[in-house]
Amino acid sequence: MTATTTAPLATTPVRTALRPSNRLRAWATRAPLLPALIFMIVVTQLPFVATVVISFFDWNSLYPKARHFTGVDNYKEVLTDADLRHSVWTTVLLTVTVVLVSLVLGLLLALLLDRRFKGRGVVRTLLIAPFLVVPVAAALLWKHVLYNPEYGLFNGLLHYVGGPQPDWISNTPLLAVEASLVWQWTPFMMLILLAGLQSRDQQQMEAARVDGASDWQIFRYLTLPHLRRYLELGALLGSIYIVQNFDAVFTITSGGLGTANLPYTVYQSFYQAHENGLASAAGVLVVIGSIIIATFALRVVSSLFREEAGRA
Repeated sequence: MTATTTAPLATTPVRTALRPSNRLRAWATRAPLLPALIFMIVVTQLPFVATVVISFFDWNSLYPKARHFTGVDNYKEVLTDADLRHSVWTTVLLTVTVVLVSLVLGLLLALLLDRRFKGRGVVRTLLIAPFLVVPVAAALLWKHVLYNPEYGLFNGLLHYVGGPQPDWISNTPLLAVEASLVWQWTPFMMLILLAGLQSRDQQQMEAARVDGASDWQIFRYLTLPHLRRYLELGALLGSIYIVQNFDAVFTITSGGLGTANLPYTVYQSFYQAHENGLASAAGVLVVIGSIIIATFALRVVSSLFREEAGRA
């Protein structure tokens, strides 16, 4: 009886003694991450907080002494000004078009690369190459090498077959920007969808073929449902980056001919009109939109990880 009653009392000091050591060990493992966390907060969060504060002021850098607090007037102007509303619509149209076309082309290329053929590694490397090009360099390539009406490749091919010689950027400015972005982002979509294709259950695919299912039936009822999460992930990640795109618009059209998206409008308001408050309000709206899209992207990624963990 004595042994049974004193044993729990003997273990209690040991447990209390272990608690501080466990806490110290936990802090010791997390301490190396603190400098990176502090650096990230200083570099990203503090400037964003300053931007939010400036967005509530009527602040023109040419007249710094005339700045004053205006509340949400800058946000109202962003949402009600005709030019700014047009830039928001252009941003939405540009993003939706580029994401959808890139997803369709990426899916077709992923289905091609999922098959075994001679030289597949070389073809895969060549198809990935556009995504590795610096965005400004890619925009310059499309503007001068392909679109130029005098010595561009497109007009050169049309001249060879006796076709017209259009000015691509002047005639179809938004389409010109969209084409360059589709060329650059299709490999990104292709890689995501190719990873999804290679994660399919091969035994299920073989069983469907044995049962007499055609390639279209396998794609419609097995492959496409399996790729749903990967399609959502590609669309969300692509939207995050394309919403913030500035390089192609600035390089190809300089925001003219109705191609100014919201990031370019922020640039115009800040660097050309010197309206710091208005530019900050527009920038905050862009960040909020990106955060909303990123939240959905993180949920899709976490669901993919849960599915893979469940299969394992």
